[in-house]
Amino acid sequence: MRVGITMLPEARWADMEPKWRAAEEFGFDHAWTYDHLVWGGLPDSPWFGTTPTLTAAAMVTSTIRLGTFVTSPNFRHPVTFARDVLALDDISGGRFLCGIGRGGDLDSGLLGESLTVAERTGRFFEFTRLLDQVLTEDHVTYDGKYFTAHDSRNKPGCIQQPRVPFLIAANAPKAMRLAAEVGQGWVTYGKPTGNEEDWWRGLREASNRMTAELEAAGRAGEPFERHLNADGARGSVYESVDRFEDAVGRAREAGFTDLITHWPRPDKPYAATVDVLETVAAQVLPKLS
Repeated sequence: MRVGITMLPEARWADMEPKWRAAEEFGFDHAWTYDHLVWGGLPDSPWFGTTPTLTAAAMVTSTIRLGTFVTSPNFRHPVTFARDVLALDDISGGRFLCGIGRGGDLDSGLLGESLTVAERTGRFFEFTRLLDQVLTEDHVTYDGKYFTAHDSRNKPGCIQQPRVPFLIAANAPKAMRLAAEVGQGWVTYGKPTGNEEDWWRGLREASNRMTAELEAAGRAGEPFERHLNADGARGSVYESVDRFEDAVGRAREAGFTDLITHWPRPDKPYAATVDVLETVAAQVLPKLS
């Protein structure tokens, strides 16, 4: 079981840099930040850009993988975002993980659009497939419902073979099918329930469905990462060491390969103490590697 840590981009770099360094020193396998214009969980909080944050994080770390949790087409175009992906992967020395999802409701309306959920889902699929194409091919021309590219160039030195890993955020069957077809992994926070046991039961069912989608896509037995937002049930898993260890055991039983957690905050969301995180890093993470 691999474990990652997420830093919300809500503070200035002078305050965030020590946390990104510590994530690597503590032995986390990957570190993430949200890719939003504004996040519904903290709508009144300061919020900083994802690409410069991950670039800075790449410059102060050397081994930990770095990712978007997750990017979306709400305010990005595949052709322009491909340049960010190439730069982040280059600066980090091949450590970039590209988490992609449909995107949040607030971001969707912030730029004045009014798409239905079904339309946003269709745009997410189109975004993902076109991003894959412009990263792996040269002279890409595409005229779709939501995006257009006319002779998008990708010089031979920048064509990615293999491409950076796509980790597809999915709860619904269609998005899980997309993950099975083009992703190197899957990300989920589970379906909200009023009961934690029901949440875990739903995750086991979703993991079984993901296995079926991989088999249908002819990818049974291939390496495929399954990332779970471990804080999706009732808040931070760093409430206690026992709670963290329980989450690891349940996630492993459900077939997940990776947990994604959040750096503890003093208040909700993800309220917990750094002391528990440090204890987990010292006593639990070494046993998982």
